[in-house]
Parts: sequence; structure tokens; C-alpha cells
Amino acid sequence: MHIVVVGSGYVGLVSGASFADFGHSVVCVDKDAGKIAKLEAGVMPIFEPGLDQLVETNCRAGRLAFTTDLAKSISGADVVFLAVGTPSRRGDGHADLTFVYQAAREVAEAATGSLVVATKSTVPVGTGDEVERIVRQARPDLEITVASNPEFLREGSAIEDFKRPDRIVIGANDPRSREAMGEVYRPLYLNQPPIMFTSRRTSELIKYAANAFLATKITFINEIADLCEQVGANVQEVARGIGLDNRIGSKFLHAGPGYGGSCFPKDTLALVKTAQDHASPLRIVETVAAVNDQRKRAMARKVIQACGGSVRDKTIALLGLTFKPNTDDMRDAPSIAIVTALEDAGARVRGFDPEGMQHARAMMPDLQLCDSAYSCVEGADAMVIVTEWNEFRALDLKRVKALLAEPVVVDLRNIYRPEDMARLGFHYQSIGRPSLPVAES
Repeated sequence: MHIVVVGSGYVGLVSGASFADFGHSVVCVDKDAGKIAKLEAGVMPIFEPGLDQLVETNCRAGRLAFTTDLAKSISGADVVFLAVGTPSRRGDGHADLTFVYQAAREVAEAATGSLVVATKSTVPVGTGDEVERIVRQARPDLEITVASNPEFLREGSAIEDFKRPDRIVIGANDPRSREAMGEVYRPLYLNQPPIMFTSRRTSELIKYAANAFLATKITFINEIADLCEQVGANVQEVARGIGLDNRIGSKFLHAGPGYGGSCFPKDTLALVKTAQDHASPLRIVETVAAVNDQRKRAMARKVIQACGGSVRDKTIALLGLTFKPNTDDMRDAPSIAIVTALEDAGARVRGFDPEGMQHARAMMPDLQLCDSAYSCVEGADAMVIVTEWNEFRALDLKRVKALLAEPVVVDLRNIYRPEDMARLGFHYQSIGRPSLPVAES
């Protein structure tokens, strides 16, 4: 099939490269000429493990191309995917659909024959109806049908998720869209992923409901972690105890500093706004979003407490700045709120991240960036683990202790064992686990 993907950001680029790897002919279109030039030169605009090799392989095979020319690329297309951004709208928190509607209009105007327009961007319920109205108004002479095909990719493992998905959701209100979308995903039939065909509106809501539920699990275990700290329980054992129940499951029950990234914050907010507009408020999701926002800054208070109640004129070293490992995504990362709160309290804050330094520099101009974990902690009054990159799991802790001005470690991801840290002489604080006294030397 000939597929066009409009938008070469995270979703569009991963999707386009993966579709090409299925054997389809794919053109990724973006208005950013600089981005397209870099992609043609093999330079990825995002960090995603394996993406550069996937793009290179399929470009070399002639299945994947990049362009700014939508009109030229759309000739003969069978399916056009809309994968443009839907950020939170300033002022009210609704999803900003400006780019989606603009892309739909431009696709219709450039179309030379019948095709299917599939929305892969995360959009509120009813967006497909408006996209259908736009394309029909723009080109009443052509048969252009509209489908919904939300993505469920995890940053850091997106390629594996795309090729071996838990499920594929296709919202199609007409047989033509259903047939075309089924053909797009036919190469995955050997992997036998569940392919769920439903209405467009149901498909759109599935995406938001899934993200809201996962965000709720994260926020739930974070609040349980707070309770564990007060009563002397261990949140990791609580999570294991409830996660072994198949009705609950173990995923997304890892206590930490709160969720961030490109999806959960904006999607929970957009779902709340949609529900309010339809006089069907989602009180649980409203609370989840509010608690998560408060939690990030509360992590700074945890650091301050570990430093004796004040960080004024102290140096705090943050290891990990991105919202999760294996990505360079800084959007709504907990580190942003933590750095701001620590700076407000008078601390000098340093940071190091294996992949997120460039974005961190733009978002946190006062943060002192270091070139390694060890240079970051040298002379610092406390080390704070914010993102659980693998390289932080295997630090030379004796070296870390020697470099620190004070042996204080605040582990917001629970990557070390309290008994080990106490034995090594660290004043160690983690999330939802009892602190142990420092072993006598």
C-alpha cells in the first residue's frame, strides 16, 4: 500500500518507519524543512532506541521517504495518517486541534482520488466527525472516508510496541475504511494481535480512557507510598502483593515522583474537559491530575527534609531529567517542578541526563548541567535520583560517597536497597519504604 504520514514527530516518525518495515511504501510529510533535511541525512529529531537503524534500513530499501511537499506525496495514496500535535490549549486545557483540522483540509485539497484519512493523533471524542465534515466540504467530488487509529506507544520501547502491540484499535464507520485499515495492518496477522474494529467515537475514547486509567494506577500507588512512609510499610511489597492479583496486574504500580511526558498530563486534562463539556464530570480523573501536579513539587520538600530542613546555599545533584529512561522527552517531567522548587528554596541545582541535556538546557536555563553522573555529584550536599536510567543503577557507590560533601541520597525511583545504602554509610531516603539507620563504621 502507499501510505502518507502527515507529521514527523514522535508518533508520525515511529509509525511511518514501522509501516515501511511492514513492506508498505511510506512518505512522511512535515512542514519543518529543517527537520526533513535532518531526517534525509539520517539525523533523528528524537531519541528512541532503534529508530535510527529502522529509518536507515527502510530508506535504503526505498520504502521510506521524507518530504515537505504534501501535494506530490499524496498522489496515489491509499491511506493518509494524521499524526500532528494536539497540545493542551492555553487558557482552558482542551486539546488544541488546530493542526489536525488544518492537516485534514490540506490533505483533502491535495487529494487526486479516493482515499482513507486516519487520525493517529490523540483527539477528543467527535474529532473524526469534524474531520469528515472538513474533507467533504473541501472535496465533495472525491470519496474520502475518515477512520480513527489511536497509538499506544511507550516512549523508549515504541518500535517493539508498534510491531508487537497488545491490541490495534480501528474506529471505522464505513466498510471502505475498515477494509483499508485492515490491509494496513495485515502484515501483523502472524503475530496475532487483537484487532478491534469499533465506531470512530468509541475508538477516540478508548485512547483517552486507557491513558487516564494508567495515570490513575500510578497516582494510586504514589498515594499508597505516602501512607507506607507514615505507617512503616514497604510500598514495593504492597505493589507486588496487589499486583499478583490478575484483576489488578503489576504494571504501572511503581511508586515515584509522579507521571510526566507527552501523553498522560495533557490527555487526562483533555478528557476531564471533554467530560465537563458533556455534563458528565470524571471526578476520579480530576483528582488524579491534581494529585500528580502537587506530587512533583512535594518531591522537592522530601529532598529538603533529607537535607535537615533547609537547602539554602546547598548544592543538590539531580541524576535523570527526562520523564522516563530511554527517551530525551522533557515534557512535563517531574524534574522541572523539582528543580524550580529547590531553586526557590535557595539551592544550587546541578543535573545530568544521558539523553535529555539539550532539552533541559532550553527548559531550565539556571540549572547547571554536568557531563557525567560523577561530575554532577562531586561536592554536592545531596544526590537525588529522579529518572531510573540503567547507568544510575550501577553507580560506584563508594566513589559516589567519596565525591559527595554529605552522604545524603534521595532515591525517587527506589533503584537501590535501603539496607545496602545504610551499610555503605548513606543517609538514604526512598519512596514508600522505611529508612534504616546508617551502619556504624
